[in-house]
Amino acid sequence: MVLFRTLLVVIFLAIVGYTAIVVKNHGMGLLPVFFGDMAEMAWPGQFNLDFMCFLLLSAVWVSWRHEFSGVGLLLGLIAFFGGALFLSIYLFILSFMVKGNIDALLLGPSRA
Repeated sequence: MVLFRTLLVVIFLAIVGYTAIVVKNHGMGLLPVFFGDMAEMAWPGQFNLDFMCFLLLSAVWVSWRHEFSGVGLLLGLIAFFGGALFLSIYLFILSFMVKGNIDALLLGPSRA
């Protein structure tokens, strides 16, 4: 679990650092670039579509883990828009809440 938590911290810090540089150099115009690449039907757009599907799967999993409760749906929405930045924090905190129990981490406390 220590290695997993370390990976989550590294992911979080890498994304925060990279995002800060991109925002400084290019501003906050993510969505037009993201969907513009998809509209061009080229490899950057294919990657964005693939990534968006991962975001959707992440959102559904987070919502499912919370049994599609109001909180679960809200967290799922945050997971979709927050990506790995959100998921790294979410899993890091949960890893302590479930005391390192990977079944409870992945399935939720009621299913573990």
